[in-house]
Amino acid sequence: MTKIAENIARVRERMAAAARRAGRSPERIRLVAVSKTVDLERIRQAIEAGVESLGENYVQEAQKKIEALGHRVAWHFIGHLQSNKAKVAVRLFDFVHSVDTLKLAEELNRVALPQEKVLPVLLQVNLAREESKFGTTETEVIRLLEPFSKLRGVSVKGLMAMPPFFEDSEESRPYFRALKKLAESVVQQKIPGILMEELSMGMSNDFEVAIEEGATLIRVGTAIFGPRPTK
Repeated sequence: MTKIAENIARVRERMAAAARRAGRSPERIRLVAVSKTVDLERIRQAIEAGVESLGENYVQEAQKKIEALGHRVAWHFIGHLQSNKAKVAVRLFDFVHSVDTLKLAEELNRVALPQEKVLPVLLQVNLAREESKFGTTETEVIRLLEPFSKLRGVSVKGLMAMPPFFEDSEESRPYFRALKKLAESVVQQKIPGILMEELSMGMSNDFEVAIEEGATLIRVGTAIFGPRPTK
């Protein structure tokens, strides 16, 4: 067994334990292995170890990997997506976690329709209103999602958030709890075509807390592939 396979097994054990603590089914939570800056050989090892979803932050970097590896796995885009990259993103990715404006959603929709593709997306929320991060505010979510419901080339499946980094993962809990509560309030609005099936939250340092608070997609890189090289 490779080191990466061992890491994946360990992450899955921790995922299952966190789910059980919360009275949830482990099968409801999906692991997205974040392969940003990771070389092809290590990505292949992760796929061979059973990883079914890979997460990428940059379209150009992801394109080379997807061309080399194909769609043996689902490719998730988790970084900031610019509207001018929408055409390539629709072609390459199976899921986009980081839609944060109506303009971007409309561009993805415009590109997807001629391809007869419906792209699953999540609305990214900047819970802490950090200037260094993208995402809409909690107060804007409902207003944004109403026009999203009219788009036929994208399908909103839920919400995504990236809380501030804390050494103590417990400090992330209020943010995860807030995203879950926000999703519940969206459901109450009964906006046609808008689903809240997925909550993308939790990374290597805090995914167990995220699972306890309702995450269905966790984005884990370092705990699988090791620390990224410093620039």
